[in-house]
Amino acid sequence: MVTATIRIQRFNPDVDKKPHIGEFHLEPDQDTTILDALQMSKSQQDGSVTFRRSCRHAICGSCAMNVNGSNMLVCNKPLAAVLDKNRRVTIRPLPYLPIIKDLVVDRSSFWEQYQRVKPWLIPPGDLPEKEFRVSPEEVEALNNAETCIMCGACYSACQVIGMTKQYIGPHALLKAFLRVVDPRDTEPGERLANLSGSDGVYRCHTIFNCIDACPKDLNPTQAIETLRKLAQKRRALDDARNERQKYIEEPVSTG
Repeated sequence: MVTATIRIQRFNPDVDKKPHIGEFHLEPDQDTTILDALQMSKSQQDGSVTFRRSCRHAICGSCAMNVNGSNMLVCNKPLAAVLDKNRRVTIRPLPYLPIIKDLVVDRSSFWEQYQRVKPWLIPPGDLPEKEFRVSPEEVEALNNAETCIMCGACYSACQVIGMTKQYIGPHALLKAFLRVVDPRDTEPGERLANLSGSDGVYRCHTIFNCIDACPKDLNPTQAIETLRKLAQKRRALDDARNERQKYIEEPVSTG
Protein backbone atom coordinates (compact mmCIF):
# COMPACT_ATOMS: atom_id res chain seq x y z
CA MET A 1 0.00 0.00 0.00
CA VAL A 2 1.15 3.55 -0.81
CA THR A 3 1.02 6.16 1.95
CA ALA A 4 -1.34 9.12 1.58
CA THR A 5 -1.12 12.36 3.55
CA ILE A 6 -4.40 13.64 4.96
CA ARG A 7 -4.09 17.32 5.83
CA ILE A 8 -6.90 18.32 8.20
CA GLN A 9 -7.62 21.83 9.41
CA ARG A 10 -7.63 21.71 13.20
CA PHE A 11 -9.12 24.22 15.59
CA ASN A 12 -10.05 23.80 19.22
CA PRO A 13 -11.46 27.12 20.54
CA ASP A 14 -10.49 26.13 24.09
CA VAL A 15 -6.76 26.11 23.33
CA ASP A 16 -6.15 27.49 19.81
CA LYS A 17 -6.04 31.14 18.80
CA LYS A 18 -6.44 30.32 15.11
CA PRO A 19 -6.82 27.24 12.87
CA HIS A 20 -3.81 25.21 11.80
CA ILE A 21 -3.17 22.15 9.62
CA GLY A 22 -2.54 18.72 11.10
CA GLU A 23 -1.10 15.92 8.94
CA PHE A 24 -1.99 12.24 9.14
CA HIS A 25 -0.23 9.53 7.14
CA LEU A 26 -2.38 6.57 6.14
CA GLU A 27 -2.20 3.54 3.89
CA PRO A 28 -5.62 3.55 2.18
CA ASP A 29 -6.84 0.98 -0.34
CA GLN A 30 -8.62 1.70 -3.60
CA ASP A 31 -12.07 1.68 -1.95
CA THR A 32 -11.23 4.18 0.81
CA THR A 33 -13.46 7.26 0.79
CA ILE A 34 -12.52 10.66 2.22
CA LEU A 35 -14.78 9.93 5.17
CA ASP A 36 -13.01 6.59 5.70
CA ALA A 37 -9.70 8.46 5.77
CA LEU A 38 -11.04 10.87 8.39
CA GLN A 39 -12.30 7.99 10.49
CA MET A 40 -8.95 6.20 10.18
CA SER A 41 -7.13 9.37 11.27
CA LYS A 42 -9.40 9.65 14.27
CA SER A 43 -9.42 6.01 15.34
CA GLN A 44 -5.79 5.17 14.61
CA GLN A 45 -3.86 8.37 15.34
CA ASP A 46 -5.79 11.14 17.13
CA GLY A 47 -9.14 10.58 18.78
CA SER A 48 -9.72 14.33 19.14
CA VAL A 49 -10.25 14.84 15.38
CA THR A 50 -13.82 16.13 15.12
CA PHE A 51 -16.21 15.99 12.17
CA ARG A 52 -19.86 15.29 11.36
CA ARG A 53 -21.11 12.17 9.58
CA SER A 54 -24.14 9.93 9.69
CA CYS A 55 -25.72 8.00 6.82
CA ARG A 56 -22.64 7.32 4.63
CA HIS A 57 -24.98 7.20 1.60
CA ALA A 58 -25.05 10.88 0.50
CA ILE A 59 -28.57 11.31 1.87
CA CYS A 60 -28.30 13.13 5.22
CA GLY A 61 -25.94 15.90 4.07
CA SER A 62 -24.10 16.08 7.39
CA CYS A 63 -20.62 15.36 6.00
CA ALA A 64 -20.29 18.34 3.64
CA MET A 65 -16.75 19.75 3.86
CA ASN A 66 -14.26 21.71 1.80
CA VAL A 67 -11.78 19.41 0.07
CA ASN A 68 -8.89 20.95 -1.86
CA GLY A 69 -10.90 24.17 -2.13
CA SER A 70 -14.19 22.63 -3.29
CA ASN A 71 -17.28 21.86 -1.21
CA MET A 72 -18.49 18.26 -1.41
CA LEU A 73 -19.87 15.32 0.52
CA VAL A 74 -16.99 13.20 1.78
CA CYS A 75 -18.91 9.99 2.46
CA ASN A 76 -19.12 8.86 -1.17
CA LYS A 77 -16.06 10.53 -2.69
CA PRO A 78 -13.10 8.17 -3.27
CA LEU A 79 -9.93 9.38 -1.59
CA ALA A 80 -7.93 8.47 -4.70
CA ALA A 81 -9.96 10.97 -6.75
CA VAL A 82 -8.80 13.96 -4.68
CA LEU A 83 -5.14 13.11 -3.97
CA ASP A 84 -2.65 15.36 -5.74
CA LYS A 85 0.55 14.18 -7.42
CA ASN A 86 2.23 14.05 -4.01
CA ARG A 87 -0.67 11.92 -2.68
CA ARG A 88 -1.92 14.69 -0.39
CA VAL A 89 -5.39 16.04 0.26
CA THR A 90 -6.42 19.05 2.34
CA ILE A 91 -9.74 18.98 4.19
CA ARG A 92 -11.22 22.10 5.74
CA PRO A 93 -14.61 22.98 7.24
CA LEU A 94 -17.26 24.65 5.08
CA PRO A 95 -16.32 28.33 4.44
CA TYR A 96 -18.19 31.40 5.71
CA LEU A 97 -19.50 29.61 8.81
CA PRO A 98 -18.20 29.86 12.41
CA ILE A 99 -16.05 26.89 13.41
CA ILE A 100 -17.18 24.96 16.47
CA LYS A 101 -14.24 22.54 16.38
CA ASP A 102 -12.04 21.18 13.58
CA LEU A 103 -14.38 20.35 10.67
CA VAL A 104 -17.63 21.06 12.52
CA VAL A 105 -19.26 24.43 11.80
CA ASP A 106 -22.15 26.36 13.32
CA ARG A 107 -25.03 26.30 10.82
CA SER A 108 -27.37 28.57 12.79
CA SER A 109 -27.55 31.23 10.06
CA PHE A 110 -28.13 28.51 7.47
CA TRP A 111 -31.21 27.23 9.31
CA GLU A 112 -32.48 30.70 10.18
CA GLN A 113 -32.65 31.65 6.51
CA TYR A 114 -34.29 28.31 5.72
CA GLN A 115 -37.04 28.99 8.26
CA ARG A 116 -37.41 32.51 6.89
CA VAL A 117 -38.88 31.29 3.57
CA LYS A 118 -41.52 29.09 5.30
CA PRO A 119 -40.39 25.93 3.49
CA TRP A 120 -43.50 23.97 4.42
CA LEU A 121 -46.50 23.50 2.12
CA ILE A 122 -49.48 25.79 2.80
CA PRO A 123 -52.45 23.81 1.41
CA PRO A 124 -55.96 25.11 0.68
CA GLY A 125 -58.66 24.93 3.31
CA ASP A 126 -60.78 22.49 1.32
CA LEU A 127 -58.50 19.47 1.20
CA PRO A 128 -59.34 16.71 -1.30
CA GLU A 129 -60.84 13.51 0.08
CA LYS A 130 -57.97 11.33 -1.18
CA GLU A 131 -54.95 13.18 -2.54
CA PHE A 132 -53.83 16.16 -4.55
CA ARG A 133 -53.51 15.45 -8.26
CA VAL A 134 -50.33 16.86 -9.80
CA SER A 135 -49.63 16.45 -13.50
CA PRO A 136 -46.31 15.11 -14.87
CA GLU A 137 -45.70 18.56 -16.38
CA GLU A 138 -46.13 20.22 -12.98
CA VAL A 139 -43.72 17.73 -11.41
CA GLU A 140 -41.17 18.33 -14.16
CA ALA A 141 -41.36 22.10 -13.58
CA LEU A 142 -39.96 21.57 -10.07
CA ASN A 143 -36.58 20.61 -11.61
CA ASN A 144 -35.93 18.02 -8.88
CA ALA A 145 -35.74 20.76 -6.23
CA GLU A 146 -37.33 18.34 -3.76
CA THR A 147 -34.15 16.21 -3.81
CA CYS A 148 -32.10 18.88 -2.00
CA ILE A 149 -30.61 17.32 1.15
CA MET A 150 -29.76 20.61 2.91
CA CYS A 151 -26.06 19.78 3.17
CA GLY A 152 -24.98 23.43 3.12
CA ALA A 153 -22.45 22.99 0.30
CA CYS A 154 -24.15 25.61 -1.91
CA TYR A 155 -24.70 28.01 0.99
CA SER A 156 -21.05 28.12 2.04
CA ALA A 157 -19.87 28.31 -1.58
CA CYS A 158 -21.87 31.50 -2.14
CA GLN A 159 -19.71 34.63 -2.11
CA VAL A 160 -22.72 36.79 -1.23
CA ILE A 161 -23.08 34.76 1.99
CA GLY A 162 -19.44 35.56 2.64
CA MET A 163 -20.32 39.25 2.56
CA THR A 164 -23.62 39.16 4.49
CA LYS A 165 -25.41 36.49 6.47
CA GLN A 166 -28.65 38.43 5.90
CA TYR A 167 -28.85 37.07 2.34
CA ILE A 168 -31.48 34.33 2.24
CA GLY A 169 -29.10 32.04 0.40
CA PRO A 170 -29.33 29.54 -2.47
CA HIS A 171 -30.48 26.64 -0.29
CA ALA A 172 -33.50 28.51 1.10
CA LEU A 173 -34.35 30.14 -2.22
CA LEU A 174 -34.33 26.70 -3.86
CA LYS A 175 -36.85 25.52 -1.26
CA ALA A 176 -38.90 28.68 -1.79
CA PHE A 177 -38.91 27.94 -5.52
CA LEU A 178 -40.20 24.45 -4.72
CA ARG A 179 -43.21 25.92 -2.89
CA VAL A 180 -43.92 28.80 -5.28
CA VAL A 181 -44.06 26.45 -8.27
CA ASP A 182 -45.95 23.70 -6.41
CA PRO A 183 -49.60 23.87 -7.60
CA ARG A 184 -50.82 22.66 -4.21
CA ASP A 185 -49.47 25.71 -2.35
CA THR A 186 -51.87 28.61 -1.75
CA GLU A 187 -49.44 31.41 -0.86
CA PRO A 188 -47.18 31.99 -3.90
CA GLY A 189 -47.87 35.74 -3.87
CA GLU A 190 -46.97 36.13 -0.20
CA ARG A 191 -43.84 34.05 -0.72
CA LEU A 192 -42.72 36.15 -3.69
CA ALA A 193 -43.31 39.33 -1.70
CA ASN A 194 -41.12 37.94 1.09
CA LEU A 195 -38.35 37.09 -1.39
CA SER A 196 -38.35 40.48 -3.12
CA GLY A 197 -36.51 42.41 -0.41
CA SER A 198 -32.92 43.60 -0.54
CA ASP A 199 -31.65 40.28 0.85
CA GLY A 200 -33.72 38.09 -1.44
CA VAL A 201 -33.68 37.10 -5.10
CA TYR A 202 -32.22 40.41 -6.30
CA ARG A 203 -29.10 40.00 -4.16
CA CYS A 204 -27.88 36.95 -6.13
CA HIS A 205 -24.86 37.80 -8.30
CA THR A 206 -25.24 34.71 -10.55
CA ILE A 207 -21.69 33.51 -9.98
CA PHE A 208 -22.84 29.84 -10.24
CA ASN A 209 -20.73 28.60 -7.31
CA CYS A 210 -23.86 27.01 -5.84
CA ILE A 211 -24.32 24.89 -8.97
CA ASP A 212 -20.72 23.66 -8.88
CA ALA A 213 -20.98 22.79 -5.18
CA CYS A 214 -24.29 20.91 -5.22
CA PRO A 215 -23.69 17.16 -4.76
CA LYS A 216 -27.15 16.42 -6.21
CA ASP A 217 -26.55 18.32 -9.47
CA LEU A 218 -29.31 20.82 -8.74
CA ASN A 219 -29.45 24.33 -10.15
CA PRO A 220 -30.20 26.91 -7.41
CA THR A 221 -29.21 29.76 -9.75
CA GLN A 222 -31.91 28.81 -12.25
CA ALA A 223 -34.45 28.57 -9.43
CA ILE A 224 -33.46 32.03 -8.17
CA GLU A 225 -33.74 33.48 -11.67
CA THR A 226 -37.23 31.98 -12.01
CA LEU A 227 -38.27 33.47 -8.67
CA ARG A 228 -36.83 36.83 -9.75
CA LYS A 229 -38.91 36.85 -12.96
CA LEU A 230 -42.05 35.80 -11.11
CA ALA A 231 -41.46 38.50 -8.49
CA GLN A 232 -41.06 41.12 -11.21
CA LYS A 233 -44.30 40.04 -12.85
CA ARG A 234 -46.08 40.10 -9.52
CA ARG A 235 -44.79 43.60 -8.77
CA ALA A 236 -45.89 44.79 -12.23
CA LEU A 237 -49.37 43.44 -11.57
CA ASP A 238 -49.47 45.13 -8.16
CA ASP A 239 -48.42 48.43 -9.75
CA ALA A 240 -51.17 48.09 -12.33
CA ARG A 241 -53.73 47.42 -9.61
CA ASN A 242 -52.54 50.44 -7.64
CA GLU A 243 -52.79 52.70 -10.68
CA ARG A 244 -56.24 51.38 -11.45
CA GLN A 245 -57.40 52.00 -7.89
CA LYS A 246 -55.93 55.52 -7.98
CA TYR A 247 -57.85 56.24 -11.18
CA ILE A 248 -61.09 54.95 -9.62
CA GLU A 249 -60.66 57.05 -6.50
CA GLU A 250 -59.38 60.18 -8.28
CA PRO A 251 -60.79 60.22 -11.82
CA VAL A 252 -59.08 62.56 -14.29
CA SER A 253 -61.10 65.74 -14.84
CA THR A 254 -62.25 66.46 -18.41
CA GLY A 255 -63.39 70.03 -17.70
